[in-house]
Amino acid sequence: MLPALTSPLLTSPISFLSDFGLRDEFVGVVHGVIARLAPEVRVIDLTHGISPGDIRSGALALTRAIQYLPRGVVLAVVDPGVGTARKALALETEAGFFVGPDNGLLSPAVAIVGGASAIHSIENPEVFIPAPGVTFQGRDVFAPAAALLAAGEATLADLGPEVDPGSVMPLLLPLPKVDPPVVEGEVFWTDWYGNVQTNIGPDDLAIAGAQVGADLEVRVGSTWSEAIFVNTFGEVEPGALAVHVDSAGLIAIAVRGGRADESLSLATGMPVAFRAIS
Repeated sequence: MLPALTSPLLTSPISFLSDFGLRDEFVGVVHGVIARLAPEVRVIDLTHGISPGDIRSGALALTRAIQYLPRGVVLAVVDPGVGTARKALALETEAGFFVGPDNGLLSPAVAIVGGASAIHSIENPEVFIPAPGVTFQGRDVFAPAAALLAAGEATLADLGPEVDPGSVMPLLLPLPKVDPPVVEGEVFWTDWYGNVQTNIGPDDLAIAGAQVGADLEVRVGSTWSEAIFVNTFGEVEPGALAVHVDSAGLIAIAVRGGRADESLSLATGMPVAFRAIS
C-alpha cells in the first residue's frame, strides 16, 4: 500500500455516503482506514441510511447534497455489484474528486458540478488493503483511495489507468410528462418525516396551470385527493395535504402533522400525478 502520512499537510475533507447503515461496524471501519492513512483529514458523514443496494436513491441523495459540500473528496459506496467486473472509479471535477463504484451512483452529481475532467480505474495493488475476501471494497479499495487523494499523497494516475468517459455507467432518471391540466411523474424519495419528493418541478406545474395558492388534486393509482399548492406546511390545516417546492427545488407532497407516504400509500418509484383545478 502507498505510505500513510508522515507529516501534516494541507488536506481536503472527505464527504462519505453509503448504504452501510449504523448497526454494524462498517462505517466505523472505513473511518478507521481513513484515520490511519490520513489522520489530518476530516470526514463528513453525509448519510449511511440509503436502502441496501439502492443505487438510484444514493445517487439522488448525493445530487441533492453536492452543491452544499466542501471542495474535497466525495466517497460514495452503494455497491450491490461489489467484487464483480465493475470498475472502481476515481474522478476529478471542478468540485474535487469523486471515488466510488462504476454503477451510475456518481454520475448525476458529477454532471451537476460540470462533469469529470479525468476518470481513472482504481487498480494499483499498492493502494489496496489486503483482504481475505472481495465483499468490502468500501474498506479495502475506496477508503484508501479517498484518503490518499484527500491527503495529497496520490494522484489519479497513481491509483490506476485512465478510463474512457464513454465506458462509464450513466444513471438515467425519468422525466415527468406534462399534458395540461395534468402532470405525471414518480416518487424520487421519501424523507424521514414522510414527505414525498417527486421528479416534477414547479415549472411543470406552472405549464399545467397551477400556481402557489391554487387547489390541486393528487392522483395515486386511480384515486384523486385534494391538496393545496403552498409555500410551507403552516399554510394548511393540521392533517391537510400540501403540495410544495422542497429544499431541492422539486415538487413534494406533505401532510401537516402527519406522513404523506403513509396517508397516500406512496413509496419510491411509484407513479404520481397532479391536476390543476380551474
